Amino acid sequence: MNYTELNYSSLERKIGYQFNDTELLRRALTHKSFSHEYHIQQVEHYERLEFLGDAILEYISSEELYNRYPELTEGELTKKRASLVCEYTLSRISRDLGYGDYVFLSNGELQTGGRERPSILCDLFESVLGAIYLDGGMEPAREYVNKHLMTDLEHRTIFTDAKTILQEYAQKQGMIPEYPLLEKKGPDHARKYTVAVIIGGKTYAKATGNSIKGAQMEAAHETLRMLGIS
Repeated sequence: MNYTELNYSSLERKIGYQFNDTELLRRALTHKSFSHEYHIQQVEHYERLEFLGDAILEYISSEELYNRYPELTEGELTKKRASLVCEYTLSRISRDLGYGDYVFLSNGELQTGGRERPSILCDLFESVLGAIYLDGGMEPAREYVNKHLMTDLEHRTIFTDAKTILQEYAQKQGMIPEYPLLEKKGPDHARKYTVAVIIGGKTYAKATGNSIKGAQMEAAHETLRMLGIS
């Protein structure tokens, strides 16, 4: 990718927002490793935009949950918000939007799988949000969050809380879920993990992910579906 000549039209259509200043979007997709590697060009990276986007995300998601769930207590709202804005959820959205295909990384980050790393993808969701806010204000920022995050809330909450929900279900039966690692394959920068869910000696779902935690969440969620809980 050419840093100064990349066309973002396709990405903007996916995001649902057309930038007046595409330099903001470029900066939102520039990792600090790339900035440091090409410091002679005075390349700015996304960390300040991520800082801004994180604060805006907390405000928008809090307000939206407050309005949608008038019956929930402060503690319940906090838990629901945490399940929405966690790394796993935001990184999946960024992956679906294709941010990993556009992010500028150093050669070292590229070689170690940076385009698929959940922590980087999570950052990108927030940095793009910060860029949208600076470019167009609060309304397009709100539309971005509502369109890509605040949809199908019950499913998202169940998914991100799947292990907890399954733990509570199993404990009522006097059992504890186990998540044995069945397989680990691939090079260090693109490792894949496969786990299973075992409850009371019975094997339920199996799932594969880029991390053990991610695979466990997928397997727990599928097990809930098999049990008719989600």
